[in-house]
Amino acid sequence: MERPSKQYFKVCFCCRRMFRLKAVEPPEDVKKTFESYSENGTMTVDHLLRFLKEFQGERGATKEDAQGIFNSLRHLNIFQRKDLHLEAFFRYLLSDHNAPLSPNLGVHHDMKAPLAHYFLYTGHNSYLTGNQLSSDCSVDPIIKALKRGVRVIELDLWPNATNDDVDVCHGGTLTTPVELTQCLQAINCNAFIASEYPVIITFEDHLTPKLQARVADVVVNTFGATLFQPETELKELPSPESLKRKIIISTKPPKEYLESCRDKNQDEVEEDDKDESDEGEEDHQDEDIQAVPEYRHLIAIHAGKVKGGIENWFFDDANKVRRLSLSEQQLENAAETYATNIVRFTQRNLLRVYPKGIRFDSSNYNPLVGWEHGAQMVAFNMQGYGKYLWIMHGMFRANGGCGYVKKPHFLLNPREVYDPNEELPTITTLKVKVYLGEGWYSDFSHTHFDRYSPPDFYTRVGIAGVPRDTKMMRTKAIEDEWVPVWNHEFAFPLTVPELALLRIEVMEYDTSGNSDFGGQTCLPVSELRGGIRAVPLYNRKGEVYNSVRLLMRFKFV
Repeated sequence: MERPSKQYFKVCFCCRRMFRLKAVEPPEDVKKTFESYSENGTMTVDHLLRFLKEFQGERGATKEDAQGIFNSLRHLNIFQRKDLHLEAFFRYLLSDHNAPLSPNLGVHHDMKAPLAHYFLYTGHNSYLTGNQLSSDCSVDPIIKALKRGVRVIELDLWPNATNDDVDVCHGGTLTTPVELTQCLQAINCNAFIASEYPVIITFEDHLTPKLQARVADVVVNTFGATLFQPETELKELPSPESLKRKIIISTKPPKEYLESCRDKNQDEVEEDDKDESDEGEEDHQDEDIQAVPEYRHLIAIHAGKVKGGIENWFFDDANKVRRLSLSEQQLENAAETYATNIVRFTQRNLLRVYPKGIRFDSSNYNPLVGWEHGAQMVAFNMQGYGKYLWIMHGMFRANGGCGYVKKPHFLLNPREVYDPNEELPTITTLKVKVYLGEGWYSDFSHTHFDRYSPPDFYTRVGIAGVPRDTKMMRTKAIEDEWVPVWNHEFAFPLTVPELALLRIEVMEYDTSGNSDFGGQTCLPVSELRGGIRAVPLYNRKGEVYNSVRLLMRFKFV
């Protein structure tokens, strides 16, 4: 006769109603797996090692690794003699020691290729605390971004109120400024906490020559030997490895800046992008501007468009490299006709994509459009939240979270240039099974989701990737359960797995139609470990919950 499951009783004090919080049983897959890798109901260190290698695909696992897992479970006091029984094995599968991404990989991509061969974790208007029109400018979002691993910081430079120093703010708006010196000091103190790899500062420059000279003085005094200042204009971008713990300045050189000012009226600039014009294409009428040599010498990576229409933007000069900036809409428009030109350009040069000017709420856009065209700097507003920012967080969980992710080979092949518009065959299929979830009872108020009853959770699972791979699916809602059990499997055919990210969201069903948020994560498919894994979930801001996690299985077929 089957033994009844354990039951714990909790009282909802708002209505004096007693409900059951059941001790969850291991899923059938877990029971069968345990039986396959145990003897007489117990699992030894050697059994566990075989499980890690054969079932979980951890080919490099050692006996010391298996023993470490045993040791981590001692505090649970659920050993039989020196071995694990089913409940201990189940708790291991749900623990932090069984993460979906390997904690031991660290930085494992080749970091000796040119900068153009990497996707860079890139911020937009990095100093803003909120919306684009009236929020405060501060060093706090800069510090937070750097500590998360962001490697590209954008600063908009404007004369201060007395025209004798430089402020950072979003010009033409009600945003309150912050001093440039404070921003540079914040970068200097926090640049290499999360990663040793270089930080690039992009300036949007709206300054007179006198203030450009002031910027040069402040930058050199702040960063000193940390500042990367090549003697001549770069013919090829250096590698992240060679630039470890270096600060790099990128903006328009003064001469090109002046030419862009004179030619501005001849350019066709979309209405939406006027206040995001490329690196400070300002009209300094009747002003006798002279190039400032010390300011020009700051600029390691030169920015700017080639003169002429869109057909000239992606010209690759063999004698030098540059950075081109386009709005999200400009990129989408250009990609319709010049997709392969863009990919070829980004094999040697840098392409920065930024949010269109009407995103006053600091929302973001689909980063995959930029990434599948080879754009290294897909610039995002980091101060908000939403699915696109979660996808950005997911991409840069790869490669040890260092802020640099090596682009896949097909984006770097000059002999056979990748065409993002070409339909490709399925290369692999990712099967994802969602077993159960736990931790909400510990991390949330017990009336957070429903005042009178336990929550009704469902899980959304999907792929963010190239258009053909992108989809979202969902489980059914499990009613009145703090520890929901779904046992639902999904299959995702992938044509470009190198650019695919696994999206996971848990929602609480509400009869009003507005589901409540219960957690999310996004994981790079390229680094996803097979087998049964414990997947920690994050809040809307991208901060990990203490206890909330899902038990899932991943398998490539």
